Amino acid sequence: MLGPTDEFPVHQTAAPIAWPGTSDRNFYDRSYFNAHDRTGEIFVITGIGYYPNLGVKDAFVLVNRGGTTHTAVHLSDAIDNDRLHQHVGGYRVEVSEPLRSLRITLDEIDGVAADLSFTGLFDALQEMPHVMRTGQRITLDAQRFAQLGSWQGHLVIDGEEIAVDPATWIGSRDRSWGIRPVGEPEPAGRPADPPFEGMWWTYIPMAFDDFQLVLIVQEAPDGFRSLNDCSRVWKDGRVEQLGWPRIAVDYRSGTRIPTGASIDMTDATGGPLHLDVSSLLAAPIHVGGGYGGDPDWTHGLWKGADFTERRTYDLADPAVAGRIPFGVIDHVGRAVLREADGTTREGWGLFEHGALGRHDPSGFADWLSVAP
Repeated sequence: MLGPTDEFPVHQTAAPIAWPGTSDRNFYDRSYFNAHDRTGEIFVITGIGYYPNLGVKDAFVLVNRGGTTHTAVHLSDAIDNDRLHQHVGGYRVEVSEPLRSLRITLDEIDGVAADLSFTGLFDALQEMPHVMRTGQRITLDAQRFAQLGSWQGHLVIDGEEIAVDPATWIGSRDRSWGIRPVGEPEPAGRPADPPFEGMWWTYIPMAFDDFQLVLIVQEAPDGFRSLNDCSRVWKDGRVEQLGWPRIAVDYRSGTRIPTGASIDMTDATGGPLHLDVSSLLAAPIHVGGGYGGDPDWTHGLWKGADFTERRTYDLADPAVAGRIPFGVIDHVGRAVLREADGTTREGWGLFEHGALGRHDPSGFADWLSVAP
């Protein structure tokens, strides 16, 4: 099981790199990227994942146009042992400068192709570890880092070439690894006691002129926070931890789809900060993206060797629209931050939110309740 990566001093266990330090089937190693031009007319979301205990690697590309059409490309194959050359079929991630720049290319698949280069605007931020249990078992134990940056290159969709100009195109990326549910569903065993009633999730990485801000919060149905992390990284590399965020999400009436959020927190000196975030375009990542019970694409699922497909979704189709409230939605986000001294700053990035099941602070009593 030796591979080219084993030539480098990167080992963490007394085993080849191809063998994870745990035999848990759900061990994963994944990258996620998003890109947009700040107009709310287009949103690109893509990623690649390795699942060594399932023997699978896969990748996906989502392109949302104007909130109406969602184009997905999926690729899957048997895993290989060369982790320094990430690729699935014609999809490749080339790391130009670690923790600073990389290039993603997609050879044409059913009319979709891409050549996109990312350059970090700030240092990558190591987020707090994220751990969840279901009964006695750890179901999520992950480490991530996040970074905001600019994009350059082009997309091709059905003969239309879309230029990606770094003067306007911006986005975030994260790398995560550890344990989370992937691949085929496992036997349930004894039902959870108490049963799973839902989760409330907010993730906001934003780039401003002088710093990047990364907020990540998860709450249980009663509002208890199992994850609370908010920091900003300045151009000179300083990391400032921001005080307990108090989040009010604005939902479109009759739905759980957010239009924005208002967040109050404090800076390192205890001074008040206020962040207003608005959604310019919504892209459900559980529709063709493989997240959160997506019935069309599951990360780590064995699809056979050299698998590729393209799927196009009409988000107004009732069969698709009915799924949207029951997963996490990524939004092209615009933010305005008001500092303690009254200074305001404009930022751009990702507004990711999911309100699943019961959430007492939001007034959601069960899986089907919606905003008034």
